[in-house]
Amino acid sequence: MEENNDHRRPEDDYDLNKPVVSSPAAATGLRRNLTSYGDAHFSLFLRKAFIKALGYSDDALSRPIIGIINTYSSYNACHANVPNLIEAVKRGVQLQGGLPIDFPTISLHESFAAPTSMFLRNLMSIDTEEMIRAQPMDACVMIGGCDKTVPAQLMGGISANKPILPLLTGPMMPGSYRGQRLGACTDCRNNWAKYRAGEIDIEEISAINEELAPTSGTCGVMGTASTMACITAALGLIPLRGASAPAVSSTRLRIAEETGANAVAAAKAKRTPQEILTKESFLNAITVLQAIGGSTNGIVHIMAIVNRHPKLQGEITLQTFDDIGRKTPMLIDLKPSGENYMTDFHNAGGMLALMHTLRPLLHLNAMTITGKTLGEVLDESPFKSFPFSTQVIRPLSDPLYPWSSLVVLRGNIAPDGAIIKASASKDRRLLRHSGPAVVFENIADMTARIDDPDLPFTPDSVLVLKSIGPVGNPGMPEAGLIPIPRKLGRQGVQDMLRLSDGRMSGTAGGTIVLHISPESALPESPFGIVRTGDVITCDVEARKLQLEISDEELKRRIEERRVIQSEKMRIEYAQRGYRGLYLRSVNQAQDGVDFDFLTARGATRS
Repeated sequence: MEENNDHRRPEDDYDLNKPVVSSPAAATGLRRNLTSYGDAHFSLFLRKAFIKALGYSDDALSRPIIGIINTYSSYNACHANVPNLIEAVKRGVQLQGGLPIDFPTISLHESFAAPTSMFLRNLMSIDTEEMIRAQPMDACVMIGGCDKTVPAQLMGGISANKPILPLLTGPMMPGSYRGQRLGACTDCRNNWAKYRAGEIDIEEISAINEELAPTSGTCGVMGTASTMACITAALGLIPLRGASAPAVSSTRLRIAEETGANAVAAAKAKRTPQEILTKESFLNAITVLQAIGGSTNGIVHIMAIVNRHPKLQGEITLQTFDDIGRKTPMLIDLKPSGENYMTDFHNAGGMLALMHTLRPLLHLNAMTITGKTLGEVLDESPFKSFPFSTQVIRPLSDPLYPWSSLVVLRGNIAPDGAIIKASASKDRRLLRHSGPAVVFENIADMTARIDDPDLPFTPDSVLVLKSIGPVGNPGMPEAGLIPIPRKLGRQGVQDMLRLSDGRMSGTAGGTIVLHISPESALPESPFGIVRTGDVITCDVEARKLQLEISDEELKRRIEERRVIQSEKMRIEYAQRGYRGLYLRSVNQAQDGVDFDFLTARGATRS
């Protein structure tokens, strides 16, 4: 029988003849997760004494406690609206009779984390998990937005397994330069490429810099932040409009208030993520990922999230993404695969319109945080399309791209898989291409030589960048968007086939193969043996990525470098602190770049 705290008097907490809680599972509110002093009554007595220093009454402390994760940081423009969101969440919690208490965790911004925010994603997931687990709360609202914060929070929240409700900070508004709309960060990259090619001068690039991020909020295109927002909605963890409402809008504040109210209901019903999220939830999320032409990062993050779920680890693989992609057209006309911005997606009906459009492809029995199925949510919220909505959110009969926005490739240099965002290719001829490799061993090598006019670059060359995988950099940086060599850019070349074991920003475009696994830093990596002049074939339709050498030559090269590379990794693994922990524990791209000991299966490395 669960303890009914509604009938407890304040003095009951000090009655030594009554247990503080009948069982750990029955603990609620302030009685959750008591500090270990060897005396539960004293633990609660001391906890109440200190929290009363903040002015709380016994009446307030008897309510369901809703934790609110505060990821505000003066380094993080994507989260500049977090203080206002916290106040709105508190309002929603209090209107439903709960007690909101906010607390801080790590805040990550893509441009303010060295060597890369991905290096710190798992650290943020640990922080999130342990703070949810340690502190007394019946549910937790997790406020995040910038690329790696949302997956980190979902990873940590699933592992902690208290009721969790993500709240996204929302996308920024677009800016304008000479009458043309601009938005971070697709237009950052496109205009920088023009500047490198000499198409615009230093004064223009400086003026454009002023308009790329004109308001707070996450990138205003279908980059990783917006992709994760849509995925979170598809998983059923946030209101559908919560994926797209602008950061600076009053709608975003109303969503925050609604999230606070939903948190109280979820706390009372004890709707934990491991209960709500099923295989069907993730199949829906992957369907949405393909339909929106989402970031390649979404694949890594979904794999990390699903592998935290003890009932689902191994149920979703890279092949799942490809299988769903073959039957899911890309519908969303947003940069970098299209022309519009997140504000347009929102005004066109956002996730509600998209989910109605995708209804024949979705598992409608998947549960949501409200306790209703996805089908029930859609039935209660009909959507009638209008001309603008079908321009931005295409019908299934008239997609922007017919199939597989995100494609899984395999071959002798990517036996564990690689990813290409086919819909973002700027030259579709390159989706079936063979050419000679020009190899850069690492970022420093590329930086030093990419603009060397004497290198054997032609438009048919395949640019290869090694040592930017999970271990190699470390942190798997978004350096996969290898710049077009300046001498070719000035000839009008805008796209080339490019390969790496790293990632690229969801805001980037081009014919770019990423996440090649096993990564080149590992002694057994076939990708690590590629040399300048080798011919590489990429055939997206055939799902093929092949180095055109014999199996015998491939094995000979691997054995040739194995001893040297093993010694390098031994030295790397010996490093101290978080970096050493990361290098020794991180898994590969196809498994989500999580720490092996954080997955539901736990550490497996000997």
